Amino acid sequence: MNSTQPGKEPDGRHQRSAESRRRIIEAMIRLVRAGMVEPNAEAVAGEAGVGLRTVFRLFRDMDSLFAEISGFIMDEIRPLIETPLPDGPWLEQLDRQIGRRGRLYDRIMPFKTAAEAGRHRSPFLQADHELMNGKLRAALKGILPRDAIGDKILLEALDATLSFETWRRLRQDQKLSSVRATATMKRMAHALAASEPDQPCMPVTP
Repeated sequence: MNSTQPGKEPDGRHQRSAESRRRIIEAMIRLVRAGMVEPNAEAVAGEAGVGLRTVFRLFRDMDSLFAEISGFIMDEIRPLIETPLPDGPWLEQLDRQIGRRGRLYDRIMPFKTAAEAGRHRSPFLQADHELMNGKLRAALKGILPRDAIGDKILLEALDATLSFETWRRLRQDQKLSSVRATATMKRMAHALAASEPDQPCMPVTP
């Protein structure tokens, strides 16, 4: 008599599926970190050592695989976004937040680059992009004084200056080190802050 409950896999098959799922996710992460911008199912299957049918049995499409990876990445970077900054003047907090963003952006750059390549055709990747931008914008607004938040042009300028897109240009196109890219981003942010009445321009340190 078969003791397996209807609709449920036997334990051995379930374990094999869980193992294949783990290998597929880790393969996708390795390929992206290695610089493959848009890994396809064939590449992922080959890297994971599983059949192509297994990939699509466990993940209905590549979007669902990106969604799984997005969860892992978000768990990794959440502390850099959500951990409160030490108390202090807002310009000092801005510097600390820029330092955090540099570390965050460097960590996620391969995944963000891969996601950007497919965002135009993927509702999930578009929503994920908007979610991260929303979290970063909220973190910025959390340290700005009320007058700065009320100045919509200043807010938008700072939001753009501190964006991943700006960081990627500094690091990839202008080929700056992480330290120099951080100092450059701080200099731009300070110049914007100095346009606010009564705001001193602080010395920029990496």
